[in-house]
Amino acid sequence: MKEKSVKLQRTESLLKEVIPEALSTLSDTRLNSLGVVEVDCSKGKYHAEVYLDAPFATPEEKREILRQLRLAEGTIRDHCLSATGWFKCPRFHFNFDDSTDKANRLDAIFEQLKKERES
Repeated sequence: MKEKSVKLQRTESLLKEVIPEALSTLSDTRLNSLGVVEVDCSKGKYHAEVYLDAPFATPEEKREILRQLRLAEGTIRDHCLSATGWFKCPRFHFNFDDSTDKANRLDAIFEQLKKERES
């Protein structure tokens, strides 16, 4: 796997800070409380995968949140442009980060195996 350039890493880091600010300016309270786990920009910085954390949202709520985020993408991009001074901003593709759920399931499996070995 090739290392990311320093400029790309800086862009991702800055977006990871600015996107939550943009979300906090929106009127939908479900969007205000979302946490940004990771931002992964494409090489040309035209697209960015934004991984979000909403641990207490149901699958239906997550679908609705993603729909609202698609509608608010322009506002979020405008905020990022004004906050950073950039002349272009990547298109955002929002996804929920499920790595913590997977880790919790693995921990539960390991705990169950440990109990079975002890008995």
